[in-house]
Amino acid sequence: MKKLKNIFSLFLFTLPFLGLSQYTDVINSNRPGQSVSAYAIGTGVLQAEAGMSYEKQSHNTLKTDSKLLGVDLALRYGLFFEELEIIYEGTYTNENRTYSTIGFPDQKYTDFKRNRIGLKYLIFDPYKSEEANKPNLYSWKANNTFQLKNLIPAISVYAGANFVLGDNPYYPGEATVSPRGMIATQSRLSPKFVLITNVAYDRIGTDFPEWSYIVSLSHAFRNPKWSVFAENQGIKSDRYSDVIFRGGTAYLIDENMQVDLHLGANIKDTPTRLFFAAGFSYRLDMHKDKVIAIEDQNATTKDGKIRKKDLKKKRKQAKRDAKGKKSKKKKSKDDEPIDF
Repeated sequence: MKKLKNIFSLFLFTLPFLGLSQYTDVINSNRPGQSVSAYAIGTGVLQAEAGMSYEKQSHNTLKTDSKLLGVDLALRYGLFFEELEIIYEGTYTNENRTYSTIGFPDQKYTDFKRNRIGLKYLIFDPYKSEEANKPNLYSWKANNTFQLKNLIPAISVYAGANFVLGDNPYYPGEATVSPRGMIATQSRLSPKFVLITNVAYDRIGTDFPEWSYIVSLSHAFRNPKWSVFAENQGIKSDRYSDVIFRGGTAYLIDENMQVDLHLGANIKDTPTRLFFAAGFSYRLDMHKDKVIAIEDQNATTKDGKIRKKDLKKKRKQAKRDAKGKKSKKKKSKDDEPIDF
């Protein structure tokens, strides 16, 4: 386990930063579901994603029945670069647990099931170049059906930490801070289908480290305000392991607001889980595009990156042209006839 942890950590923090994020004109929310998009939201964008959930659990071994009411909150902000964002994620849960075994009193738990903060950075974007984004003017099929090249995903890496404050009944005896790492990918299978995958190594260095994966498929309807999704999540830990399925819908109110609904269940009975959630996402869009001078734009390559050599040549040429214009003006003044 220690060797795997070291390999994962090395891979996570030494990947080359190659990406170029794509700011979107409409809100890019991670809701509904638990998957995380590979793309950042863009510099100057502050986004809140909140929701409430209700869940029923029944544990066949412990002979318990539980009712849980949870509040989810995610805060995202674009930092410094288009590819970078900082994310806070929290889930505060109120659980009422009853025992069917005689002699065990009912119990109530109230605390954070999720409380973490981290940075996500886009390292690779297959659509970063203008050429990749151009439609095929000669083929409707090429623009609207699945092709193998669509499987090439955008890739981002995440590094963060979990926080356990006080005597948390869900994580007894766990350290106050534990690291978390994740790789997120996103593939645009077609104009209406998007595939997202997350692989995370969580609570690193604790007695109960956790591996997890999420695979999420989203579909947008002809009316682009509506979309649906289906999601599968797997969790592997000595404390808790499970396979969970979710499905739901989202509606775009306007370019900065979205509402969503989803429900889900698992496939085991220790415990069985059945839950429902509703949420709302809103962003404050203070994003500003960088202004590039005309000579800089002319010096860009096909993938949108400025070549330093070309840029220097353009600037030198612009200076020579400016000097040439000044010298011509002086000559024209000296050549003017003098009136006596």
